[in-house]
Amino acid sequence: MKYLEYTPFERINAFLDHLNLGERTIKGCIEAYSCKHTGSDKRLSLSLENEILDYLGNSPDADSPAEYLSSRSSRKMLIYLILTLYHMYPDYDFSAVKAHQFFTEETWDGFKQIFDSYMSDASKEWKETNEDGSLLETLYKALDEVINLAECEVYSYDPNSDADPFIEKGALWSYNFFFYNRKLKRVVCFHFSSLSNLVSDGFAFDGSYYEEDGEIFDDMDM
Repeated sequence: MKYLEYTPFERINAFLDHLNLGERTIKGCIEAYSCKHTGSDKRLSLSLENEILDYLGNSPDADSPAEYLSSRSSRKMLIYLILTLYHMYPDYDFSAVKAHQFFTEETWDGFKQIFDSYMSDASKEWKETNEDGSLLETLYKALDEVINLAECEVYSYDPNSDADPFIEKGALWSYNFFFYNRKLKRVVCFHFSSLSNLVSDGFAFDGSYYEEDGEIFDDMDM
């Protein structure tokens, strides 16, 4: 996987680098990668492939959620997504067997619903300093220019805390979306999260924000 530099993402990354909203800070990062293997990718890819095949071979239930991994193209797609995570977080060890449980196929509308719910304050801040479209519109145009959304498969990555390299101290919520274009052989990852400033300032954190956000999420049709 090779990191790809795209100007359309720079403006969004600069805005979401450390957006202080008083009691909390929004952080976001969007990166693009080619699916061409580089360096140790081939060896890691083979290792991940064998791990998945071993898992499938030991799975007693043919109708298990992992059955789709019997398809070579599905395994290849999963490996690309995991390799993207490895390149973004080289010090973290991702297990293919665990990772497949955390990836969920999504739609643009599903992504938009989550973005609108959790990034509304960030969108308001964007609107105050940018007159050429909303934050979501700008994000859509940038993604479409880089990866052609009409041809993309969208996935969310929602691991438990033990398998989440994105979790930081004081995290209120965290979301990770992948946009995969098979024809272009390209993956874009967009991570956005909210951190409590009360924790960094030494105040006790009881997770009330997270519980409140969780109630919103429970009502969403995923």
